[in-house]
Amino acid sequence: MEVIPSIDLRGGRVVRLYQGDYDREITYSDDPVAVALRWENAGAPRIHVVDLDGATTGLPVNLAIVEEIVSRVGLPVQVGGGIRDMVTAERLLSTGVQRVVFGTAAIRDPALVRDACRKLGAEHIVVGIDARDGRVAVQGWTESSDATAADLANSMAVAGVARFIYTDIGVDGTLAGPNLQAVIDLMKAVGKPIISAGGIGSLADLEQLDQVGVEGVILGSALYRGRVDLSEAVRRFGGLV
Repeated sequence: MEVIPSIDLRGGRVVRLYQGDYDREITYSDDPVAVALRWENAGAPRIHVVDLDGATTGLPVNLAIVEEIVSRVGLPVQVGGGIRDMVTAERLLSTGVQRVVFGTAAIRDPALVRDACRKLGAEHIVVGIDARDGRVAVQGWTESSDATAADLANSMAVAGVARFIYTDIGVDGTLAGPNLQAVIDLMKAVGKPIISAGGIGSLADLEQLDQVGVEGVILGSALYRGRVDLSEAVRRFGGLV
C-alpha cells in the first residue's frame, strides 16, 4: 500500500482545508518545493499535488510550482485540480508529471477522460471521486452533482480508467478516521484499484485501510499536524506500487 503525501496549493502556498471549506484554510508553508523535498527525504513513494485554485477556476493556476516540484524531486508526481482539457493534461505529462487526475471533467466531459485514456495511456490517468453525503462534488467541491461515487466510477471504468482516488469530503481534514464503509462499497462496486483520501489521522487508520486492500492512501493534515510520521508509515505499509 502506497503512503502518499499531499501538497495542496493555494495562492502559491501549501495549505489544508477542513471538509473542503475554502474559508477554513490553514497555511503550512510558503515553500512548496521545500515541502516536496521533505517528503522525498522521508521516503515517500510518490507525491500528490492539488491545485486548489485550478479546481475552482477550471484552469491550472499553480503550474509553475508544479513544474518546479517535478524538476526538483526524484519521485513520481500525480497532479489534480483544474485539468479540464487535453492540452492541460498533455502539458503536465510533458513536464514529467506521471499521472493527471481528472475530477470535475469526469462528470461534465466524460468523453475527454475516455479520449485521454486512449491517447495518453490509462496508466497516466486517474479519476478523483470526491463525495459529500454520497454524492459526487465538483468544481473544487463547491458544487454537488446527482451522481453517486459508484455511478461515476463504473462509467469511468467503461471509459478506460484503471485507477481512482476516493475522498469523503465529510471527513477530509478532520483526522477523525476514513469513511471505511464507503471505501469498501466503492471497491466492491468498481473492482479497480482505489487510493483512499480524507480523514486519516493515525497509523491505526492506515492499518484498517491496508487490511481493506486499497492500493494507496493520501495523507494531508495527519502529516502536517504531526499525527503520522511519514517515514514510519512508509516503513510499515510499503512504498511504490
